[in-house]
Amino acid sequence: MAMLEVRHLKKIYTARFGGSRVEALRNVCFSVEKGEYTAIMGESGSGKTTLLNILAALDKPTAGEVILEGRDVTKIPERELAQFRRSRLGFVFQEFNLLDTFSLRDNIFLPLVLAGTPYREMERRLSGLAERLGIDELLNKYPYEVSGGQKQRAAVARAVITEPELLLADEPTGALDSRSSDSLLELFGVLNDCGQTILMVTHSVKAASQARRVLFIKDGEVFHQLYRGKDRPEQFFGKISDTLTMIASGGGRYA
Repeated sequence: MAMLEVRHLKKIYTARFGGSRVEALRNVCFSVEKGEYTAIMGESGSGKTTLLNILAALDKPTAGEVILEGRDVTKIPERELAQFRRSRLGFVFQEFNLLDTFSLRDNIFLPLVLAGTPYREMERRLSGLAERLGIDELLNKYPYEVSGGQKQRAAVARAVITEPELLLADEPTGALDSRSSDSLLELFGVLNDCGQTILMVTHSVKAASQARRVLFIKDGEVFHQLYRGKDRPEQFFGKISDTLTMIASGGGRYA
């Protein structure tokens, strides 16, 4: 059974004064197995950000279901959503979203503090994680004292310290230079090798080529998908680029 199942997802936005209706998503269906590393790509306005927001329980669909480990995320009562996100989902954002008045350690601890986790348990979880992410010597520094790549590593630590079932990443390399991007993508690969399920929205072909599967969104639908299989990332890069060219030129769906 799939860890995540998206069934016939639909999202319609209506203008505030009852004007035009925009169908952001239409009949989106796909599943993600435990331990998969999946990228979602598409042109601006294709619906991928709307899809991510619904998967993150930050928005409600007009119709359809999002089943995570047997529970429909779209039916969770509002009063339970914050706790659900903290305990079962991890988030990595393009702009890091770290608090400048908190040290990196306190930023990473924040979701555990909100969940009432004992301090000894927080320290236990952080010790090995910080070393693995290469930030163990930076924990007492503040976000404005470290580089963008180091901020993003702290943001990843904050996302995975809760041991989430699903890690959601929204353009995680978008604010990074090429060296920091490469380092972050290598880190995602290590996390995935350790069993972390990752779903990443990205415009970057290079970032997507590190994933094991790519879903292409067009006009609010899953238009096509590619599996990396035994391809090296540079080989997968070419296949992704070809697919994006086909989509942009208005070509038909691949078989």
